Amino acid sequence: MQFVEVTNKRTRRQFLELPKTLYVGDSNWTCLLDAEIESIFDPKHNNSFKSGDACRWILLNQDDKVIGRVAAFYSMKKAMNPNNGQRTGGIGFFECINNQEAANKLFDMAKAWLVSKGMQAMDGPINFGENYVHWGLLVEGFMHQAYGMPYNFPYYKALFENYGFQTYFDQYSYHVDLLKPFPERQEAFARFVMRKPNYKWDHLHFANYKKYLKDAVEIYNSVWADFHEDYTPIIYEEFEKVFMEVKPLLSEEFIVFAYDGERPIGMIICFPDFNQVFKKLGNGKLHLLNKIKLFYYRKRSITRARQLVSGVIPEYQKAGIIGPMFLKMTDACKKHGITELEMSWVGDYNETVNKMYKQMENATKAKTHTTYRYLFDRNLPFVRFTNQSSTKMQRTLGMEKIN
Repeated sequence: MQFVEVTNKRTRRQFLELPKTLYVGDSNWTCLLDAEIESIFDPKHNNSFKSGDACRWILLNQDDKVIGRVAAFYSMKKAMNPNNGQRTGGIGFFECINNQEAANKLFDMAKAWLVSKGMQAMDGPINFGENYVHWGLLVEGFMHQAYGMPYNFPYYKALFENYGFQTYFDQYSYHVDLLKPFPERQEAFARFVMRKPNYKWDHLHFANYKKYLKDAVEIYNSVWADFHEDYTPIIYEEFEKVFMEVKPLLSEEFIVFAYDGERPIGMIICFPDFNQVFKKLGNGKLHLLNKIKLFYYRKRSITRARQLVSGVIPEYQKAGIIGPMFLKMTDACKKHGITELEMSWVGDYNETVNKMYKQMENATKAKTHTTYRYLFDRNLPFVRFTNQSSTKMQRTLGMEKIN
C-alpha cells in the first residue's frame, strides 16, 4: 500500500471518485456534488484556512487501485477551545474498503500530519468548518440521509473503534411525520403566543435578503455568546458569502424569523432535502444537463426537508418563541409538499431538546451519528463531552454547535 497526497487534478479526481465506486448498488447513498467537496478544501472559499490548514491523501493497493482516502485539518480557533482539554484537530471525508490494515494506515497518516502541526488529539469524522454538514459517523439508521448528513457503511464503526477512537458524543436525528398532527396542547400554546400583538413572524425575502442576513447574524451572535466565553462572533460579510453559495438550495418560506417589535429575537433555518435531487444526478457533476435536471426535479421530487438551525436570544428563551416559529416553518413545508422533516442533530448531552423532541407524538429518533475522539497520548484519561461547563447550551433548543 502507498499514499499519494492530493495535490493536482488527477489526485483530486481520484479522491472524489472513490466513494462513487465503493457505494455502487447502495440505494441509500447519495453522491455529493464534487464542487461542494472541493470548495471545502479551497482557501478561497473556506474561512477555516485563515487559522489553520488541511491535507488530503488517497491510499493505493499494489495494483495502484484507490482503496481509501482521508483528510486531516485543524483550525487554531477550534483547536484551542478550552472544552477540548488539549489542542485538537480533525479528520474527515474518510472512505475505505473493509480492511482494518488499510484504515489504520489512513488514520496513522492523518495523526502524523496533525502531530506535525502541534495537535494532541483528533476528532472524526468531522467537517473542516461548521458542524451543520459532514459531521459524525453513521452508526444507527442506515437509510437515506438528508442533505448535509453523512452516510457510510456499517463496518466503518469497527474500523474507527478498533484503531482506538472513543465516542466523544452521539448525535441524534429526529424525523417528524408532517402528515400526523402535532400534540394538541403544544400547538394550542404556540398559536396563543403567535397571536400576541408585540410579536411578529416573518420569513426570508430574497428581494431584501441583506436585512434578514443582518438579523440572522445578530441572533446567531447573541445566542452563541451567551454560552461560549471564547466565542468569536460571525461577521456579516462571511455570512453573506455562505448565503450566496447556498442560495440556490433555499426556499424563502422555510427560513423563519421572530421579532419583538422590530427587534430580531429568534430564527429557524430549514433546507429542502436536495439529496432527493442529487440522487437523480448520479455522478456529482454539475454540468449543463445536470443543471437542467436540478431545476426540473426541484419542484417535483422533494418531499423531505431538514431543519438546520434554530435559536432564540437569551432573554426570550422562556417566552415560547420557538413554538410559533416551528409551526410557521412546518406550515410552509406542508404547503410545498413536504411530508417529512428531519430535525437538526441533537447531541446526547442536550437533555432539554431531546426531551422536547421525544414529547412530540409525530417524531421518532431515526438516526445516530457519532463524533469520535482519539488522544495521541494514550495514557491520558478520556473524557466524553457532557456540556457540564455550559448548562446554558441546553436552552438553545436545537442550535447545535459545540466547537
